[in-house]
Amino acid sequence: MDTSKTPYELLGGEEPLRKIVKRFYQIMDSVPEARGVREMHPGNLQSSEDKLFMFLSGWLGGPSLFVEKYGHPRMRARHMPFKIGKSERDQWMLCMVQAFEDENVPEPLRSELLHALLRLADHMRNQEEK
Repeated sequence: MDTSKTPYELLGGEEPLRKIVKRFYQIMDSVPEARGVREMHPGNLQSSEDKLFMFLSGWLGGPSLFVEKYGHPRMRARHMPFKIGKSERDQWMLCMVQAFEDENVPEPLRSELLHALLRLADHMRNQEEK
């Protein structure tokens, strides 16, 4: 993989990232296996879609849109009001994996980004597992 470019650049920039995020929420909104994580979101997903796009833009080395609009992401703190355990993490990742597949993110970039997103999703967990 070309290490002189950011992951944002390797994805192709804004348009491909927007497509991934849009597809992610389409999947979340339609597959029964993601019901738990979907219920954590408002009925209209546009605000969530916008925020995830802005966050991922900066997280991937592109424009820091989220920070410019909302300040430091503090992702774990922002997600504390929601009960997030292994099931919710896995539902979120199911949607992300499918979105990456549907939008044809090439290897090895796909695997590298999905592993990093899994670490991020796992960091959001705030429920003790029994």
